[in-house]
Amino acid sequence: MRLEQTQEQKLEQRQKLTQQQMLQVKLLEMPLAELEQSVQAEIDDNPALESVANDGDDYDEAGGTIDVDTDENELYNSEEKEERKDELDKALQNMMGDDEMPEASGPTTNQNQNAKCYFFAFGDQTSFYDKLKEQMGELDLSDQQRDIMEYIIGSLDNDGLLRKKIDVIVDELAIYHNIYTSEKEVKEILEEIQEFDPAGIGARTLKECLLIQIDRKQGNRIRLLLREIIDKHYDDFISKRWDKLAQTMALSDDDVEQLRKELRRLNPKPGASLGETEGLNLQQITPDFIIDTADDGTVTFTITKGRVPDLYVSDSFTDLVKTYQKDKTKLSTQEKEALIYAKEKIDRAQGFIDAIKQRRHTLYITMRAIIEIQKKYFQEGDEGELKPMILKDIADRTGLDISTVSRVSNQKYAQTRWGTFRLRHFFSDSIKTETGEELSTRKLKTVLLDIINNEDKKKPLGDDALSKEMKQRGFPIARRTVAKYREQMGIPVARLRKQ
Repeated sequence: MRLEQTQEQKLEQRQKLTQQQMLQVKLLEMPLAELEQSVQAEIDDNPALESVANDGDDYDEAGGTIDVDTDENELYNSEEKEERKDELDKALQNMMGDDEMPEASGPTTNQNQNAKCYFFAFGDQTSFYDKLKEQMGELDLSDQQRDIMEYIIGSLDNDGLLRKKIDVIVDELAIYHNIYTSEKEVKEILEEIQEFDPAGIGARTLKECLLIQIDRKQGNRIRLLLREIIDKHYDDFISKRWDKLAQTMALSDDDVEQLRKELRRLNPKPGASLGETEGLNLQQITPDFIIDTADDGTVTFTITKGRVPDLYVSDSFTDLVKTYQKDKTKLSTQEKEALIYAKEKIDRAQGFIDAIKQRRHTLYITMRAIIEIQKKYFQEGDEGELKPMILKDIADRTGLDISTVSRVSNQKYAQTRWGTFRLRHFFSDSIKTETGEELSTRKLKTVLLDIINNEDKKKPLGDDALSKEMKQRGFPIARRTVAKYREQMGIPVARLRKQ
């Protein structure tokens, strides 16, 4: 067998997010409360970023100056000084190709965007997320493992379950957080989370959630039977076919009663359980948008600013750079270091300010497009008036990418005249009826739910009967569509609704 060495030239195009784009993506995803913390952390970390507090809120203006009076002989010997000078000169040449410095950005204000809305409730204000992070702190993890675990915990829904697929998490970590990992590593870290309290946290399905809880308990005959039912006869279990289970597994009436009693001790929503005791549902909610509907039907909105202060670049830093830039050839080593340090901090501060402005602009055009489409809903508050609207509809109107619209709508809240909702609430798929009419799935579900709520509970309607009733009300949809929407709303079949 002959081995040959060949050389091949290949041209491929790759899209890589810049550091500034990654910052914009990160800030855009944040709800207001998290943004407030991020802004304050950046102010504390970057002395070139200063702030003006809003609405009487107390913020320390993080200014700073650079001490350039220290004797160079205290820092370097002669040989080290020469090497350091060469490195500094190269850095200055690469960085200072353009002598123009950005003017210090004065504080800006927007009087229409300072609205606040807080919902307080009594109880422990420690969040579900914080309680899991406390348990995470007890583990010996590498920096990457810790970052991955934090991301997984942040991806759990309010029930404490992980709805995202492992491969999706791997992709998101790489794209948005520059963390490159494998499905194997993510699964191993997820298994660590599944050891946290309460039992069932981090499960990917209801079945896995229940099995985790059973495995935590000391095994006895009834618990082993329950585990076998959930593991091997899950379809019968979820459909409450206890007669069939009793026959298949040779269970007595007493066994069935004890199994049901043991089942009631399991929690299908471990996250909600933790929330009740630790304050998950008692946290403060700060809506990102305040939508107001006037009596004449005019709909307006403001973007909630909360405790995010107005930001600007420090005058002392820009003045320092301007002073040193007048004659860079005569700078001492320490002055060059000071110049590089100040320029880097100014660039970072300006980039952060630009990212905050871009976030507000993106929020503004997204909400404006949502209101344009769903104006009738905001005027009347009837969910049945929500028009078919998907992410692409907003993307087409705003010129934004679909993924950007998704990030805006994912964790943001809007306060309306009719209540406070996640932005996802205003989105609805559509279907074409048998007559070719395009209807919102939200409207169809609203009508279907009304029919089921008003049915004779002694003779509940089957899916065929529900389909006929929907048709009589002017919504001709097939039986299989009725079954799909009923399942999505968590409504059991007719025989399980019978009272």
